[in-house]
Amino acid sequence: MIDTPTIVRTERQETAVIHLDIPRSEIRRVMDPAIREVMSVVTGQAIGPIGPLCAYHLGTSKERFDFEVGFPVRAPVKPSGRVKPGELPAARVARTIYRGPYEDLFNAWAEFNAWVDANGHRREPRLWERYLNGPDASSDPSRLQTELNRPLRD
Repeated sequence: MIDTPTIVRTERQETAVIHLDIPRSEIRRVMDPAIREVMSVVTGQAIGPIGPLCAYHLGTSKERFDFEVGFPVRAPVKPSGRVKPGELPAARVARTIYRGPYEDLFNAWAEFNAWVDANGHRREPRLWERYLNGPDASSDPSRLQTELNRPLRD
């Protein structure tokens, strides 16, 4: 389900984001409008996007998603509506690629976290996903690619 994970150091990346704290059941209803809103602002301000869509999860639970959805940008975004400046942090992370439908991301994360734990790493509570391609790239959900990033404690 996932590629063999690697340990990498990331550099801080400026982002333009919308913060969402929602029941898990609401993800399909709120995600697309938020993506369109961020895209409109970053293209309107001519600052991006300069990379794939990302979701930076501030906390996880079985009931809720508390996260920021947005895009990396070349300059700080000027706040507009719900869109605010954000960042993906500089960190030591475990990273893998999951190939498959978004509905199976929960299982991919479980497999990935098991690898992290089995290899003696200590996980930070926050994490992020980068959506390397989306449904617009292929109508076959098995071809979707999501990069999973799990910050590690030193």
